[in-house]
Formats: sequence, structure tokens, C-alpha cells
Amino acid sequence: MNHCVVGLQWGDEGKGKVVDIIAEQCDIVVRYSGGANAGHTVVVGDSKFALHLLPSGSIRPDTICVIANGVVADPEVLVNGIEQLARKNISMDSRLLISENVHVVLDYHKKEDQLREESLGKSKLGTTIRGIGPCYADKVGRSYAVRMADLRDLNKLKARLEIIVEYKNKVFGAVYGAEPMKADEIFEKCKSYADRLLPFITDTTEYLHKAITNGKSVLFEGAQGSLLDLDHGTFPFVTSSNSSSLGMPAGSGVPSRLVDKFIGVVKAYSTRVGAGPFPTEQENETGQYIRDKGHEYGTTTGRPRRCGWFDAVAVSYAATIGAIDSIAMMHLDTLAGLKELKICRAYKINGQEKTFFPANTEILLQATPIYETAPGWDEDLSKVNDFHDLPANAQNYVCQIEELIRTPITAIGVGPKRSQTIFR
Repeated sequence: MNHCVVGLQWGDEGKGKVVDIIAEQCDIVVRYSGGANAGHTVVVGDSKFALHLLPSGSIRPDTICVIANGVVADPEVLVNGIEQLARKNISMDSRLLISENVHVVLDYHKKEDQLREESLGKSKLGTTIRGIGPCYADKVGRSYAVRMADLRDLNKLKARLEIIVEYKNKVFGAVYGAEPMKADEIFEKCKSYADRLLPFITDTTEYLHKAITNGKSVLFEGAQGSLLDLDHGTFPFVTSSNSSSLGMPAGSGVPSRLVDKFIGVVKAYSTRVGAGPFPTEQENETGQYIRDKGHEYGTTTGRPRRCGWFDAVAVSYAATIGAIDSIAMMHLDTLAGLKELKICRAYKINGQEKTFFPANTEILLQATPIYETAPGWDEDLSKVNDFHDLPANAQNYVCQIEELIRTPITAIGVGPKRSQTIFR
């Protein structure tokens, strides 16, 4: 059976934990989009793993891990991730495959990201400055792109980098007055990356199709969240790839009809990092309570996340465009201690009630949430392992959301560990 796990909010939903759990039943885990701006956290026993490019199935020693063509990879982050796992006696050497068509994030991409954000001042997008957007831009532009396959011929790569860096320096100097970068320094880094990564580079599309034909079980892992999707999210405050399940076919070379089940991941509330519309945001004591209780600080950046009430309009939209079959709700335990909870069931826009999420930022900024309320609970949920053992108010809260989003909630997270998951 093949699965796809994708976030249904603005990222940080807890996909890493869900992928890690499902990976126990799968032979292969595939990361199909995004870059090192992702931060998927997996907790095993007393050990905590923060994965930025490696699939969340990496922690399971018998799982084959694939980084597919839709990803843009910072080779430095990738090598560091492999070495960090090796220090914990988790080897990737015989079970990591990297698509030869993965585009490579290099120093000039990160420099461009930084310069552009600084130039925008108060209008900045709030990127992670990891070079993701500029790398995807080079991919689309084609002329100045570097792919993993290019690491196979270092002589050609050196000549190519000289052309690219000369062009980038002209742009950076003319537009931003920046100091020039050195092609030789970037090339020397690429040489060291090639030594470590070449054994992993292959045609992952061919591998995946053969594996599926041979009956292997594949789990596709999305990065970021559906509301950050380049085409279907809150543009321009989005990521640079199709982060919904719609990006899976293009990002892996495997058609969606070969996936048996699409699983969406949400938090029991809403969070967002960086700029952009957020109708249910709570810039008050409630928002700070959720932030502190849920440890809502970025895995990749450490930035405090914006926090607010659960938005059923947004999640229902993400589930609809993603053909989501079931939902895993994380962080239900975080809400303990709040006397009353709110769930956004609709928006009021220009005097009209709207229940279909408008992915147009200008329209969304005019939206006023229409809330349903639900009584809270004080009990600690961290040791509950059966839905019917949850406090009645917690059960009702889950069921109330389930009715609004019209998709079954089949798993509930009550803590960061694998064991702190309730299955319905």
C-alpha cells in the first residue's frame, strides 16, 4: 500500500512524527518537494532528531530513503544530516537515493535570498534565507541551474560555475551593491560534496516505478504545508514549490493514482511563520499560551511562530484540493488549560459568509472569522492512548472539527513521542 503524507496548514503540523510512524509499515520513504527550509522533528525515546532534507523515515534503519527530483538540496545541509545520523549509529550509506535531477542550492542562492529580503524592508516575505526561492528560480530559468548530475563531471561544473558566478556578481553588484563572490571557493565546496554524495545519485524515477511494480510499499512525504503551495496557497507569502499533495506526481515522477491513501496532518490549532494573512491569529495572551505550551518555535530558524485558533475553512480547502482521505491531528495536548476554545467555521467577507477558502491574499486580508466555541479541559492528555479515555470536552472538540472539515480524524497526537499517538 502506498501513502502520501502532507501538511494541511502553513507547515509545522507534525508531519515528521506521522511519517516516522507510518514508515514502520513501508519499504521506501520519498521526500518530493521543498528544501532545507523544512524542519521535520522525530522523537525516539529520549533522542530528538531534526531533519531538514533527509526523509523522516531515515530514523528507521531498514527503510530506503529517496530524495526525489522536486527537491532543491543544499549539499552542505545534506552531508551534515548524513553525518549527524552516523554519529548516532544510524547509517544512510546503503539506503539513500538522491535524484540526479535534484537542483543544488549553492552559496549564491543564499546570498541572493538574503539581499532580496533585506531590500524589501517591511514588505519582506519572511523567507528562511536558505536559498530555496532563488534555486527554484534558476531551475525555471534553466540557464544558470546546477543539478546533482553535474557533480559527476567536475571539469564541466567548474567552467559552468565561472559563468554563473560572473553573472550573479554583476546582478548583485548592480542591484544591491554587494561584494563579489568567488567561483573557485564555491567550486572547492562542490568538490567536497561530490566526494560524499556521488554514491547516492541515481535515477530515482526509474527506481520508484520498479519498486512499485515489484510490490514495495512507498510513503511520499511532503514538506511545508498546503497553504504555502506556490499555486494554491496565500501567494506571495508561500514557498517556491507545490507543497500540497498536488506536487507529488511532478516532484517524484509517480502518478497520484498509484497512491492508495492521502493523509493530511494538522495541529489542533493554527500556526504560521513569517509574513502573510492569518485570519484566526491571536496576538494576545491566548496566542502566547499556545506558543509556550506547544513550544512553537521554528525547527529550522528558531523563530517564534504566530499562533491562533483552528481554521476549519483553511483546512477543509487544503483537504479538498489534496484529495485527503484521513487526517492526523497533532498537539491536542497543547490546548489543555484553556477554558474555552474557538473553531473558525466560516469567514465574513464584504458582508457575505464564505466557507471556501479564498487563496487570494487581498481577499483573505478582509476576512473576519466566524467562530464556533467549545468548552476546554484541564486534564493532562500525554498518557492517554485510547480516544474514549480522553476528557469528554477533548473528544467533543475533535468531533466538532471533524464535522466541519468533512474528513475523518483517524490519529491524534498527545505528545512528541511515537507512543503518544491515539489511533481511531
